[in-house]
Amino acid sequence: MEASAGSAGGKGPRGTLRVPIHSIGADMLCIVFSRLDPSVLVRCASVCKFWNDIIYSSTLMSDLYYKVRLHCESSSMLSAPIEMKRYFEDLALEQHRLSLLGSSTEVHQWRAHSSRISLCCLRRGLILTDAEDKVMRLWSAESCKCLKEYCNLNKDPLVDYDFDENKIVGLTGSQMCIWTLKTGKSLFQSREGIFTRGICMRYIDPEAVIGCDDGRARIFDMYSGKCTRIIRMHSGAVSCLALTEDQLVLGGSNFGSVTVADLSTGVQSASLKSLSHAGMKSLYSSIHSHLVFAGSTAGYVHCWDLRTSRLLWETRVSPNVVYGVHHLPSDASTLAVGGLDGVLRILSQNTGKILSNLIMSTSRAKLDGSTSSGSGSRVKRKAEAVSADTEIHNIPRCQRPPITCLGVGWQKIVTAHNEKYLSLWRFNQSLDHV
Repeated sequence: MEASAGSAGGKGPRGTLRVPIHSIGADMLCIVFSRLDPSVLVRCASVCKFWNDIIYSSTLMSDLYYKVRLHCESSSMLSAPIEMKRYFEDLALEQHRLSLLGSSTEVHQWRAHSSRISLCCLRRGLILTDAEDKVMRLWSAESCKCLKEYCNLNKDPLVDYDFDENKIVGLTGSQMCIWTLKTGKSLFQSREGIFTRGICMRYIDPEAVIGCDDGRARIFDMYSGKCTRIIRMHSGAVSCLALTEDQLVLGGSNFGSVTVADLSTGVQSASLKSLSHAGMKSLYSSIHSHLVFAGSTAGYVHCWDLRTSRLLWETRVSPNVVYGVHHLPSDASTLAVGGLDGVLRILSQNTGKILSNLIMSTSRAKLDGSTSSGSGSRVKRKAEAVSADTEIHNIPRCQRPPITCLGVGWQKIVTAHNEKYLSLWRFNQSLDHV
């Protein structure tokens, strides 16, 4: 029997019976969960409320917690008031961090579209891609299988997008659009002519923010379709955007600064300055800290503390533009960086120090099985670490295709290269004592 979280029943592959995951009783799930690694249990607990209640309300985690603590620490430490849930979350994040710095990394590649891929995004084990053919595809990050296709029927291609478990929110040059993730049905399209040219987009329900070439950020209510506010961010174009849980909107510019404004009032509260004055190309704000990261057109990565508006560090990682800075939402230690030189870098969030430089090996092995999108089979390549003093321009371009977009998941990073294929980096190292 094969359980499916999104299925209402019916036949699966090779005649197997597909049933909704909620039809499996709590007792049976407890048996399954009891056989899992602690870090895997933490990930399972974030799938849905039903699983979370089973994992943390039963004795599964408490029994494992005391077993691990007795094994790892002296009896005098057991009386310390350490929260069980936080303990296992920290343990899982440590495993994620070590995997990114480990030596066992594979790169799975497959032809995902018939034209060049312009966007990719990784959320909860799902990859969403968009290409010049104006077809979006949803992939499983585990199997690399195509799960669903979505057609962009607008006259213009998407320039930015994001998605969650319910919907896809996209931006063309002149319209904001929303599709349901399950059916692909179009829910909303903004009227044309409301903004001159959209460059970037981010959203936090129920509002979406669009950065435009006139230096303004336009806020839309995603359910009424109305433009509710216009915030003046820069004298030039808003080149990249980020939103925080504290209702702040951050807009990067081509002049080397990031403007911070209140999302609800539109009042500017700070301006984040860089030392290099290079144009900002990518932004990412951490939801579990007050840090904001940016990649620039001159190859710099910047980090500011939003509480003080102070620049904490600034590192030049490449002589070329940095197109993507990203990390696992709950991770407060590592930062993935990719850009035009094609090197995937792992940085320390605290210091900006480069912890790892990765490229692809020249050898490749073909993997069995189709990607279920009519695009052929996968190939597997090894990732190679290069030292900090390596002259990047001497490395063949086939080992470091330009990284134009990236997303970070649990022990995985997906990269797009302005080509027809997609790359999924799998980091396999785990903690020995778990």
